[in-house]
Amino acid sequence: MSSHTREPIISVLGHVDHGKTTFLDYIRGSVVARREAGGITQHIGATDVPFEVVREICGDLMSKVKVTIPIRGLLFIDTPGHEAFTTLRKRGGSVADLAILVVDITEGLQPQTIESIQILKQFKTPFVVAANKVDRINGWRSKILIEEQIDRVKDEFYKKFYTIVAQLSEQGFNSDLYSNIKDFSREVAIVPISGATGEGIPNLLLMLIGLSQHFLKDELEIEVNKPGKGTVLEVKEERGLGTTIDVILYDGTIKRGDTIVVGSRSQPIVTKVKALLRPHSMDEMRDPKEKFKNVDKVYAAYGVKIAAPCLEEAIAGAPLYVGGKELAEQVKNEMGEVEFTRDVIGIVVKADTLGSLEALVKILTDAQIPIRRGTIGKVSKQDVVEASTVRQNNKYLGVIMAFNTPILEESQDFATANQIKIFQNKVIYQLIEDYQKWVFEEKDLDKKLKERISTKPAKFRILPGFTFRQSKPAIVGIEVLEGTLQLNTRLMRYDGKMAGRLKSMQKEKENIQKAGKGDKIAVSIDEVTIGRQLSENDTVYTFIPLDEIQKMKQDELTEEELKLIKEIREIQKTKD
Repeated sequence: MSSHTREPIISVLGHVDHGKTTFLDYIRGSVVARREAGGITQHIGATDVPFEVVREICGDLMSKVKVTIPIRGLLFIDTPGHEAFTTLRKRGGSVADLAILVVDITEGLQPQTIESIQILKQFKTPFVVAANKVDRINGWRSKILIEEQIDRVKDEFYKKFYTIVAQLSEQGFNSDLYSNIKDFSREVAIVPISGATGEGIPNLLLMLIGLSQHFLKDELEIEVNKPGKGTVLEVKEERGLGTTIDVILYDGTIKRGDTIVVGSRSQPIVTKVKALLRPHSMDEMRDPKEKFKNVDKVYAAYGVKIAAPCLEEAIAGAPLYVGGKELAEQVKNEMGEVEFTRDVIGIVVKADTLGSLEALVKILTDAQIPIRRGTIGKVSKQDVVEASTVRQNNKYLGVIMAFNTPILEESQDFATANQIKIFQNKVIYQLIEDYQKWVFEEKDLDKKLKERISTKPAKFRILPGFTFRQSKPAIVGIEVLEGTLQLNTRLMRYDGKMAGRLKSMQKEKENIQKAGKGDKIAVSIDEVTIGRQLSENDTVYTFIPLDEIQKMKQDELTEEELKLIKEIREIQKTKD
């Protein structure tokens, strides 16, 4: 049976904005990093770098490595922080053979860097640290040795360098400058680089070739005729091809006409390969500069686009196997490990891919935030129902987190009506930070509300022609019809449906804490959209829970307040 030596698969990991994509941009001469949401990679891309290119970049340095294993090149996987590393998984471990842990030398190890290290430990993946952005050290001169820098710059470099060494030691790793290491199985090599100028990148590539020779002697040889195994990176609609999947093939071979089994949200997809399209060498799969090449077969390791019928329900992060229906149960079991619903008081998590979902679940679990439901796809009404059930017991957990996935319109309306907060973001860590900030603010507000004897009843009208902003937050002009309107008060419509919270009030361009009958002011209202939950000319009331109304002392209320409270109580009873 024929065989060949495949490319090592190298995952590029690290904290957001530490320069992972910029490093690869230098190698392939592209500008993918600039087009990512917020400058942060949000999905996984694959770049094949032929050995000839590695040799060209390394130049005379290549003579320092004894190449005993002939490899075709290096296959880099650019990931969104640490989380997609687990997306590129196979039974028993990770798809990646080696990893580059990119660390901004001016910032050192960050929480997400440490989480990356924990994953590398878990999969026992050899890695090298790229101490990036050395060009940002004040006074640094490019293209000269560290020891040739002026003393002040050299001192600053070593101060930052040994901070990283100490931080790695705290994580259980001995490390040193790559040029000082004699046994790479005992120490982690740190290579100073600049993704912006290319400085140190030849040394980094040389380290990867060396690590491949040292650690992967028995793993790069694959049987050419063995059925292929891969992981879906992305599902895309391509003109003339229909729905396609971008796949990392990590073992065996896939041919045009092969039957494949692909994971989906429901039953595994069993279909036949209609076309195999390979990006040109040095192209990034998400953003190729040239058209893909149509090929008859692909050997591991490679990034390939596959066109086949019935791929609409395929999911990024799902396994792909060459074979028939006999593999469907295995694929189904692997998929079932990711999506879940539990009978616990916890938040609802939605994501666009399996990798993103795994990432959110892992980070939230580490933060000891319980999760009730974790699924892939758009935020549905069922998700809101689940969150609403939780909210009855714990309002801080009765929320939905949606990473890079849309919210159905009926779901948003249902969420607003039931006071369910939906957090939506294209950056995972910002999503979690938004939630944590909201919890802090809500608890602080609840504390202040408890300190007040009771919420003052009020009634106002949204003035026509004075909608300054429709949402996030809505800003409108209003007239107070009755009562005293207070800041941070929950609101309800004339029909009893919830209508957000009064976030701020202004009168004659001055911020105010309360407004009385006859006042015409500008207000901002959170969690509503003008034209949907509220409209111009609508009558809006202060929301006062019935149990709070029952606690109010009648003799301490004015006749106007008693009248308003009666209206509010009747509206709530009618709604119930």
